[in-house]
Amino acid sequence: MSHPFSFEVQACCSQTKARVGLFHTPHGWVETPRFMPVGTLANVKTLTPAHLKDAGAQMVLSNTYHLHLQPGENIVARAGGLHRFMGWDGPILTDSGGFQVFSLSEIRTITEDGVTFRSPHDGKIINFTPERSIQIQNELGADVIMAFDECPPYPASREAVLKATERTKRWLERCINAHQRSDQALFAIVQGGIYADLRQKAAQELVEFDLPGYAIGGVSVGEPVTLIEKIVQVTTPILPFNKPRYLMGVGTYREMAQAIAAGVDLFDCVIPTRLARHGAALIKGERLNLKNAQFREDFQPLDETCPCYTCQNFSRAYISHLVRAKELLGYTLISIHNVTELIRFTQRIRDAILNHRFAEEFQFWLSPAPDTETVLDEVEINKRSHG
Repeated sequence: MSHPFSFEVQACCSQTKARVGLFHTPHGWVETPRFMPVGTLANVKTLTPAHLKDAGAQMVLSNTYHLHLQPGENIVARAGGLHRFMGWDGPILTDSGGFQVFSLSEIRTITEDGVTFRSPHDGKIINFTPERSIQIQNELGADVIMAFDECPPYPASREAVLKATERTKRWLERCINAHQRSDQALFAIVQGGIYADLRQKAAQELVEFDLPGYAIGGVSVGEPVTLIEKIVQVTTPILPFNKPRYLMGVGTYREMAQAIAAGVDLFDCVIPTRLARHGAALIKGERLNLKNAQFREDFQPLDETCPCYTCQNFSRAYISHLVRAKELLGYTLISIHNVTELIRFTQRIRDAILNHRFAEEFQFWLSPAPDTETVLDEVEINKRSHG
């Protein structure tokens, strides 16, 4: 199926596998590496599209499962598609709902056909199949749509992960057959848990489908950060050089920097807005809890080097006051800053790669996190997973 998408690698780091790219979509281009804000229900919580533009967002996410439950894909389609419905004219990616189904472990049943679960809204029985997920995403109209996959938990036995990984491939074939729109790029998702050989085999098999892009899924489900790094390192080199590579659900400084060094291009995470709703601001990779008494009379901005609207106009003391008073404006102001913070981090990495300074400038984030466990060899990983 032909599609109006392309990805060009513009520069590569000589010391790592990091690269700078440009992903072209029907609704504009995305400069990579890039952090993408998550707008699960067709909105990035507490932020308007204008806020997102000002923060430097180029591509945002929405979720198939949640939009199917509310308001329903038929309403979004009647509104003219997701872009018009949410007032965002840039690229959009929709997740397939696979991860959300994974999170419903106590109320869902997985079979070869798909997943059956009860709606958390009204208790109605819902059957999600690969075909249904693609149909919903076709109606939503995002630029990039994700294949429906089975995300195994952590820890899980090798046998269980192998079963989920093989089923994910079979479901991908059904997703490809169901996909009807050439103006939407279907991305495959590589599963395989923490087992390096399963990840490598899955990546090799999915690459054969020659899709517009590839994602690494099934991370950030409870495994140590060091294992996420290893998963990325063994999987990414197998994915096509000339296609965008997307690491799903990752958004910390260290995880993104290390994944970029391995050759990853795109990231998403709910961290910036979720932290904001708890009164926490991201400052150069660290978290400030603005509920703490020390900020009540702190009249400096969150980050004096940040160009965002929040940092240019308000003090920590004022934002701390809003958070303590549970004023909604406080959550908006912190979200503006946090989203800007993570996007700027990937922008700075992009600039550093272009100027041949990535390994030097981001050495701190490329090194192992202090006090984290050493990467386990495969034998020990297998022992722990079965235990």
